[in-house]
Amino acid sequence: MNFIELAEKVIREENRPLTQSEIWEIAKLKGYDKLINTTGKTPWQTIGARLYVDIRDNPDSKFIKLKLKPTKFFLKELFKDNNIIQFEEDISEKIDFGARIYKERDLHKYLSYFVYTYGFIFTKTIFHEGSGRRSYAQWLHPDIVGVYFPLEEWENEILDISKEVGSTGIKLFSYELKRELNFTNLRESYFQAVSNSSWANEGYLAAANIETDDEFRLELKRLNNSFGIGIIKIDVEDPDSSEIVLPAREKDHVDIETMNRIAQVNSGFKEFLKRIKADLTSREIRKERYDRIFGIDDLTSGKGLKLK
Repeated sequence: MNFIELAEKVIREENRPLTQSEIWEIAKLKGYDKLINTTGKTPWQTIGARLYVDIRDNPDSKFIKLKLKPTKFFLKELFKDNNIIQFEEDISEKIDFGARIYKERDLHKYLSYFVYTYGFIFTKTIFHEGSGRRSYAQWLHPDIVGVYFPLEEWENEILDISKEVGSTGIKLFSYELKRELNFTNLRESYFQAVSNSSWANEGYLAAANIETDDEFRLELKRLNNSFGIGIIKIDVEDPDSSEIVLPAREKDHVDIETMNRIAQVNSGFKEFLKRIKADLTSREIRKERYDRIFGIDDLTSGKGLKLK
């Protein structure tokens, strides 16, 4: 029996909406946990992750998600056969039959808000279309690049000296965005981030949905220890709760040769570099030349993306 089959069996027998933890506790009481082959320490989280993915990606999913606090799962056929209105007032408005279709680029504004608000990093979206018909563009440059300036921290005299000694104090960042990270796409996504962030001081792989399975998190840590790409969890419901799950390994020097190569094939990246130089020269950051930073009210009121 797998986790999906276990959840269906427990919910059907209970005939009521259940949280992921309730599903597991009832399964243990009935001895069904012995039918599951798992070594994870948090099987209830695995149940939740499997159900979320099934509802989102499987058009024939048997499950629905009730957006209560905490979230509960139920079976579509049982929902139709029962008067669930008694369970929660206006619950019909809280049913999630599947995630809204959205693009990775919809997440850009959330990432830009997070890294600017909590890291003072200015971002710039780098469109792959700007690299022409090059099929390898996604492996050459990331979705978003970022820069941190020390202009507000350093005195003018220090900035002058830093230029003379060849150390301006800026830091460059690379961000590869995905809608979700799971066992299916982890290795390709991670090594894509490794490939297209080699030029930056820090490289990150960011996603709105990251599998919570213990084995998956251990694999993330292993890859992070080996290759240094950090992981960011984007929270679109509460952008201030976004977090760096695993920090990137900082490199002291950027790869000038790779930066030059990207600038040769992508005009957006070239303009990004020009903008940095101009801001350093003028000692004034032209914020309007970077990605717009949406306010938190905009992000949570519908102008930003509200994922189910």
